[in-house]
This record gives sequence, structure tokens and C-alpha cells, in this order.
Amino acid sequence: MKDRGRPRVVVVTGASGGIGRATARLFGEQGAKVALLARGETGLRAAAEEIHAAGGQALPIPTDVADWEQVHAAAERTEEELGPIDVWVNVAFSSVFAEFKDIDPAEFKRTTEVTYLGFVYGTRAALDRMLPRDHGVIVQTGSALAKRGIPLQSAYCGAKHAIQGFHESLRTELMHRHSGVRVTMVHMPAVNTPQFDWVENKLPRHAQPVPPIYEPEVAARALLYAADHPRRREYWVGGSTVATILANRVAPGLLDRYLARTGYDSQQTDRPRDPNQPANLWKPADGPDGPDYGAHGGFDDRAHSRSAQAWAAEHRGLLAAGAGAALGLTGLGLLRNGR
Repeated sequence: MKDRGRPRVVVVTGASGGIGRATARLFGEQGAKVALLARGETGLRAAAEEIHAAGGQALPIPTDVADWEQVHAAAERTEEELGPIDVWVNVAFSSVFAEFKDIDPAEFKRTTEVTYLGFVYGTRAALDRMLPRDHGVIVQTGSALAKRGIPLQSAYCGAKHAIQGFHESLRTELMHRHSGVRVTMVHMPAVNTPQFDWVENKLPRHAQPVPPIYEPEVAARALLYAADHPRRREYWVGGSTVATILANRVAPGLLDRYLARTGYDSQQTDRPRDPNQPANLWKPADGPDGPDYGAHGGFDDRAHSRSAQAWAAEHRGLLAAGAGAALGLTGLGLLRNGR
């Protein structure tokens, strides 16, 4: 859904690092005007520089997405300085790596406010502007963990499950209105982002994504594709995402036992947790005087830069046509042979 007459105006939350950072950069490479929302001012400045270097226009807006007034003000400023918002991509999140019994209620509340209500507030800010124009796309960054909870991430899994239900409810409302505004959701696998260096961690060892791990650009390309093709209700990225979702549909009890046995070790490296590791739950790790963490985490040596499954999902029409042609040729051969 690109408007060829002018550069698209795009809002990306969580744009200072990880998937949000990679997504904002790719939109910039398309020449878009990108509003960057996040708390980390160092990361925002660096992301803006990357977008300018790629040929786009950037507007960094320090924003705590858990605060509706800040999100609303960011949307207002975006339209005042860049123009009508065409695409809003919700990415921002926070989390706590710990057993539920070890998560303070205030930490659980804060995680929910950032990871779930941040999406709700972003979506509302976008809809307030898109609905009167009957035009626009909202992309929700989901996760395999929106469909299947795992140990040590109860706050994050709960928030992602909530986003799934919210997305489905909103989608049906827009369909009822015959609205031209589209909303879609992209479920991600484990991604090599800086979150494992700055998320609140109460585990004995350093946290890691559950392999297989994908680079943030894989996720970013999927989000851009979804923004251009938003009629699908959701996309799944990575073979592990597909396997997790389907296994949970077929044998959730068996998956419970498997995750109880493997879910602790698979989310921790062999090295001890650094007691001085920053935690961005309450304040950004890349604040005014903090480092720029970039889009990538510390697992580049193990991360995949491509996803065959994501490519297949984006080209399923072509694959279906190819399969149909192959079946047709097979049938023709059988007829010729008199079978």
C-alpha cells in the first residue's frame, strides 16, 4: 500500500535498537519520512543518522510508549513536521527474565504497560488520524510467544498474548466498518537484538534467545512486507515460529513438558550474569550519556541472515502456482502414458 505520489510517513516505536532500529533503517532506504519513538536518546540519534545516510528523513522523538500522553504528543508532532501518517509499526517492549515468583508486581506491571499498553496506545494514536482519512496501515510486531508461553518470560508472554487478542478484536471491528485502514501482525522467532544485554535479568547466567536465532534484518524485512501487504491477518517468520505454533495446537501438554525440561538452559548462556548489567525496565540503557547498542545483539556468529519460511510466506502465491503447474505436468504425463 505505497503512495507513489510522495514519500511515506512512517512511525516506528522501539526505534533506538533491535528490530525497531533495523525496521526504521529499511524504511529510510525506501526514502520514507520516519518518526523514531523510543526512550533511549543515544540510540535515537544514531538511528536518525542511519536513516539520513540511507536517503530518508528522520524525526527522533524521545517517548515512553507506556505513557498515552507522550504517544499522543509524538503522533501530533509527526503529522505537524512530516505529514499524514501512512504506516505505524509497534515494536517497543520490555521484559524480565525470571521465574514468576521472583518478579516484583511493579516490574510485572511496568512490563505489561510497555509491551502491551504501548501497542494499544500506539494503535489508538494511529487510528485517531487514519480513520478520518480512511487510509493507513498498522503493523503489530508479534512473537511465537504470543501463541505459546515459555518459562522465565511470564510477563512478556502474557503481554504478547494480550496483543494477539487485541489485534483480532480490532481487526474484526475494522472489517465491520468496511474501513480502508488495515492492521496486520507479524510473529517473530528468536532474534539477535540488544535486549539480552539490557533487559532485567534475575537468572544466574546471561540471557540468550532460544536457537535458532535470526538477525534483526530478517524481522525488519518481514515488517516492511507486511506494511506493503496488510490484508493478511498475520505473518509467521522463521521455521521455529511455525513449528512452535503448530506444535502447541496439536500437543500443548507435550510441549509443556518439553519446555519445562529444556526452557531454562536454552535461555541462558554458559557465562554468569554480569551483576552490573544495565536494565532498561525503568530507564533506558542508552540514555543521554549511554552507549549506542545498535540493531544487533551479541549473537551474530550464531544468527541466520535469511529465513526460507518467511520467503515462502511472502511468495505463497508463486509457490502455489508452481505446485499446481508441477501437478498439471504430472497429470499430463500420466495421461500420455495411458495411466
